[in-house]
Amino acid sequence: MAGSKVIKSLERGLLVLQALQMQPDSSLQELYAFTNISKPSLLRILHTLGRSGLVTRRLADGRYRIGATLAHAPSRREHRDRIAEAAAPILQRLCERVSWPSDLMVPAGDHMEIRETSRSRSPILLQEERIGLQVNWLLTGVGRAYLAYCPAKERQRIFEMLRTSSKAEDRLAREPARLNAILAEVRARGYATRDPTHVGGWYGRPPHADGLISIAVPLRDGPRVLGSINIVWLKTAFSVEAFASRHLGELQDAAEEIVNSLRRRRR
Repeated sequence: MAGSKVIKSLERGLLVLQALQMQPDSSLQELYAFTNISKPSLLRILHTLGRSGLVTRRLADGRYRIGATLAHAPSRREHRDRIAEAAAPILQRLCERVSWPSDLMVPAGDHMEIRETSRSRSPILLQEERIGLQVNWLLTGVGRAYLAYCPAKERQRIFEMLRTSSKAEDRLAREPARLNAILAEVRARGYATRDPTHVGGWYGRPPHADGLISIAVPLRDGPRVLGSINIVWLKTAFSVEAFASRHLGELQDAAEEIVNSLRRRRR
């Protein structure tokens, strides 16, 4: 169509989308280097694309990525990112209400992994976590919250996988009666917390005492569980029982809101 005028704003928006397709999880600086669009203009473009669900911004580190609106049939990784995308604004609002931050964890084989966190948004400085870091199933609150409510066949499959593990964090899988009693207690109480012996650290790595404690609940979508969310605080600040009496309802409401958001996105 020779002679037709080019819509410059649309052209620049498409250039930003192209940059995000070539380099997912981009920072503002990386998008600037790729597109050569000024940062104020980039922010306006990203905000506009974000309102349409074409681009999302990760809560944990502020990096941008293609949104679910443009995604094709999702891979397992994309499915995890869709959960994170739905969770991000809800975890941010929860953090604004309670001040303490939250993490979103999803299943990833013999461990769970962090896919979103509001720690960088909390006024209380805690150890910051990176997307993709791994935690164990059996000693963490998020792992126990998931296992307590997921379908029995899935739970059994995870137990069988962990029984053959040589990692110290997985030894409890070889004590099924004790493990089932712990998960029954989680269901009776309505939330999970980390095992007293678990001081912190990442799956398969040496433990390190982080001084934290948490309560966690599952993301229940009918009979399925999609992941778990928690609220984390300094263990010297509150007992588990005192913190749960204050904030468990808000955490459960946030979990329900995340699942409802995902259901709306599937329609």
